[in-house]
Amino acid sequence: MCELYVCADPIFYESRTRSLRIHGVVTTIRLENLFWDVLTEIAAADGMTVNQLITKLSDEILELRGELPNMASFLRVSCLRYLDRERQTQGVPGSVAVQPVPLRKVG
Repeated sequence: MCELYVCADPIFYESRTRSLRIHGVVTTIRLENLFWDVLTEIAAADGMTVNQLITKLSDEILELRGELPNMASFLRVSCLRYLDRERQTQGVPGSVAVQPVPLRKVG
């Protein structure tokens, strides 16, 4: 089983930092290449660029929660939830079946 993980191309877990603007404010986000690839897939599916997707996600989480203390972690979790949803859609056994949690606006 571990061979599946340890044989991954090192380029996937190499980190890359990108700078982007969110409402005129320049910010940098450091993620592993594999997460950038998944964000690219999500953005393309929604007809957006990665920067547009991240801005939209940032806006929505800030509206809901009022703060976002760790954007990189939020994006990683978003990618994993997307991949799990894709697995469920395809009927892949062993998916985590992440259920949406009813959220309440903070503040």
